[in-house]
This record gives sequence, C-alpha cells and structure tokens, in this order.
Amino acid sequence: MKKNIFGMVTLLSVLALAACGSNGGGTDSSGGGSNAANDTEDVSNFPIEVSNDAEAIEGGTLDVAVVMDTQFQGLFQTEFYQDNYDAQFMLPSNESLFVNDADFKIVDGGAANLELDEDNNAATITLRDNLKWSDGEDVTADDIIFTYEVIGNKDYTGIRYDSNFTNIVGMEDYHDGKADTISGITKESDKVVKIQYKEVHPGMMQAGGGIWASALPKHAFEGIEVKDMESSDQVRKNPIVFGPYVMSNIVAGESVEYVPNEYYYGDKPKLDKLSFKAVPTSSIVEAMNAKQYDMALSMPTDTYPTYKDTDGYQILGRTDTAYTYLGFKLGKWNADEGKVEYNPDSKMADKSLRQAMGYALDNDAVGSRFYNGLRTNATTLIPPVFGSLHNTDVEGYTLNIDKANQLLDDAGYKDVDGDGMREDKNGEKLTINFASMSGGETAQPLADYYIQQWNEIGLDVQYTTGRLIDFQAFYDKLENDDPEIDVYQGAWNTGYDPSPMGLYGPNSAFNYTRFESEENTKLLEAIDSKDSFDEAKRKEAFDAWQEYAADEAFVIPTLYRSAVLPVSN
Repeated sequence: MKKNIFGMVTLLSVLALAACGSNGGGTDSSGGGSNAANDTEDVSNFPIEVSNDAEAIEGGTLDVAVVMDTQFQGLFQTEFYQDNYDAQFMLPSNESLFVNDADFKIVDGGAANLELDEDNNAATITLRDNLKWSDGEDVTADDIIFTYEVIGNKDYTGIRYDSNFTNIVGMEDYHDGKADTISGITKESDKVVKIQYKEVHPGMMQAGGGIWASALPKHAFEGIEVKDMESSDQVRKNPIVFGPYVMSNIVAGESVEYVPNEYYYGDKPKLDKLSFKAVPTSSIVEAMNAKQYDMALSMPTDTYPTYKDTDGYQILGRTDTAYTYLGFKLGKWNADEGKVEYNPDSKMADKSLRQAMGYALDNDAVGSRFYNGLRTNATTLIPPVFGSLHNTDVEGYTLNIDKANQLLDDAGYKDVDGDGMREDKNGEKLTINFASMSGGETAQPLADYYIQQWNEIGLDVQYTTGRLIDFQAFYDKLENDDPEIDVYQGAWNTGYDPSPMGLYGPNSAFNYTRFESEENTKLLEAIDSKDSFDEAKRKEAFDAWQEYAADEAFVIPTLYRSAVLPVSN
C-alpha cells in the first residue's frame, strides 16, 4: 500500500502566505565548518510516499508531533492565522475551497469549482451541492460573500487585505465606508458567487493565487463585531469548518485533538481520532526513539543525522517552496491607509550597505555542512521549484569579502576613529541591530556567524534585545516595526503561487521590510497582469523583477529549503 503523506502536509500552504517557523541552523564561529564532517543529502533521492504492504488500519488514533520551540497562537480560521505553526495544526480541519493538479493549477473536484473569465475580468465560484459546515449547516454563497466582507472591513484585524482584494471592483469603496456592500461581488444563486475584477491574471488559477480559497461560516459569527472576531471562540476554541476533521479538544499553545467531521462531503475519514502536539526540537528525536509519534511535522534539517536511521520510521522528503532570507527595515506600515511607507533616510536605505552584508556570508558552507545539504544557497526570491519562472541568470550573493569592503568604501562607510568599525557616511557611530529567532541547536551559532562576518567587514552589528528572540515575539516586533530592528533573519513559505506581490507589494502587510518604489510596483504589477497569460511575457516579467530585487537587496535570500517528514511504519 502506498499513501501520499505530503499532500496533507502542504495542504494549507496554498491557502495564504504565512511566515515559516525557524528551526535555526548555523556554522561554527569561524564560518569554516563543523567540528565533524557531515555527509550531504540530495532530497531528490528521498521517497515522497510511504511504502507499506500491510492492510490499512480502520479506526485508531494518529499521533502527530509538530516540532516547534514556542507555543502556537491558536488562530484557527484561515482568515486570521499568521504563521506556519497554526497552519500545521489546521491541516486536518481547514480545507481549501479548491483542489489543484501536480502543477499547482486549480482543477475541478474540490469543495468548489473555479471558472475564470479572461475576457470579462470575472471569476465564478460554484460550491458543491453537498458541502456542509461541521455543525451541519449548508455552506452557501452567503458565506463566501461574508468572508470577503470581513477581510475588506476597515476593522478587520488580520493581514490578508492586500492587492488581491483591492483588485475586486467596489472593494475599496466598501473598505473606506463609502458603500455598504462590495459592488463587484454578486450572489448568482445559493451556491454560486461571481466576482468582478479590475483585471484578471494567470496566477488566479494557481493554488493559493489571487482568489481567496477559504470561507467563514456566517451564521457562527452572527452578532460578533469584525474587530472582535480574532479573539472569539469561533476562531480560537470552537472553529466551524468543512474539512475532513473537526477540532474536538484544544489545549492552548500545546495540543489539538480532532475527530471526523460527520458532514464532510468527501470520503469518510478512516481514523477515529488525530492528536497533534507541540514538541520541542530538543526532545523530538528521543520521542521518536520511544515511538511516541506516528509522524513529525516541521522536522529540523540541521539535526537530520540524529534521526535519519531511527528504527520504525521512513523518512520522506521533497524540495520546499520555502526560503530563508535577510530583511532590512526600510520604513513603516500605515495601517490606516493599508500600505507601506518607505523611508529613504532609514539607517539601511543605502543598497550598497545591504549588498555588502550579503557578500559577507558563505551560505554554501552553511547549507552543506550544517544542514547536511538539505538547505542550499539561495539566489533569487523565486525558488527553483517553480521551474522556468526561477531566473537562473541571477547569481545572488555569495561570499566575497573584498567586494563587500569595496562597496562600503565607495559608499562612504569608513573607519574614522581607527577602532576597526566603520562609521556612517556622516562620520557618526554606526550600530546595526540584528534580530533573529531562537529555537533549535544551531540558531545561536548561525546568528553568531553572521555577526562575526559583518564585523569582519567593519560593521558593528549587535543583537536586538541582546539575544535571540522567541518566534512569536520576533514576528510581533516585525509586524509592529520595532525601531530596535535594522536587519533580521526570517523565512517564507510561498505556497504554490510564485507571484511575489503578496510578500513585497506596496499594499501587503507581509512586506515587513516596508520597501516600496515605483519600479518595484511596476514590475510586480507586470507579473500579475493580463499580459502574463502569454507564457513568454510572464517569464520575462518574473525575470525582470528577480533581477531588480537582487540589485536593490531590500531582501537577500540566503537558503532554499528541503522538507523532511518522518513517518512511522
């Protein structure tokens, strides 16, 4: 019997973009390697399915570890969650409206079908007749419309309102309080919704693309103000869903139990119960040796040799749609206007400074020696998993100390007082505050290595708060534009839609660097334009933006990721 497990693991990555939890990683203080030689792995040699000839077990409980060094927030509706940890806990219950094929293209057969009218800039969502919420109520067109009204409401506290929503006719008037309804969204019948867009583009037929793929149960949120929804029981304690399982017991920050959704439209779930528990990186290998879990999600790749031969487990693997990056704080988020405010006078505004910090790092060594080859040097912000849309001509940033020093010299960052550290261009003391997440065995050595390398090119870089920061606190600081952060190490899972607009566009709250320029917006809009239905023009648009982003270096990708999944025999 073969069972595809990664289909479940990646289910929610197509719903919305979310920040990845960092499991750390690193090198020794010299950046030259670890104390012991490590064999490198090629993830293409890993199986993606469990191979097992035994009979499928009916009933029983599946115990799943979610490897993390923080507590999960527990925002269990897709419209409100923000990070990959909550996404992992929603895998069994929160299903996308749409299904996709092997190329990530939306196809018929899911909870709803999607039809895109390229000529008339419209999309039609048709819900299946037997689609019900987990409380037995029908999922209707009213639920779909309600979801758009929540995200578009001026009091919405989530971070999903972006250019994908402002592209809907009438959405901005609704958001600004000039209209009571969204004129571009119409109810065609109890099961059919039509959405009129200003312009459609090919990414809309991509899983996780420009059309929202989730829904909120309108009847469950009746009487709850939009501003209070995120903290409501309907989001945190008793989420109503239409996926195969429903959450039956939630221990805040620690674990979630699930039972089958008796109203699920698809094949009846075969397991009586699922149990997902947060497990620290320091104890997951011991727990696997004790056979405590049937599966482990978000396994750290830096410690792969310690569990790769664990008795009773098969290790699955695949190239991920995620990457780690350095981000530079260049402005603030204007929540009232829903856009970034780039500050050309910010500490990190000179791209030569940013480029130099990129050239100071040896990410090839980090990936091969400390992630066992399961992370590799990243060159552009479009991962190679997207094939021809990844620009192979962009070389990215590799270790080149001479070039880093030359960039800083030419830009006017010089050591004025002879202490070995460069002053800013005005001759004033320059201290750069670096934020990075705690968690895992190598988070600290990696961050220490980065700081050492930056010191080597004469930059005084210090830890924000004086130490590494817990995952939740780290993203709280990023989202609130904490002035103590100048540069940070983060990670993104792009999902199955390669369009970077949702991460780096001027109206994206996920644009944590707060970088914005006319050229950047122009290039991003070209990717998400009707012209991109022409495959050659689409590739040209992707290539142009990747070249621009690499040169501006508002974000520098450092490592592409592979995902590994231990599954019990």
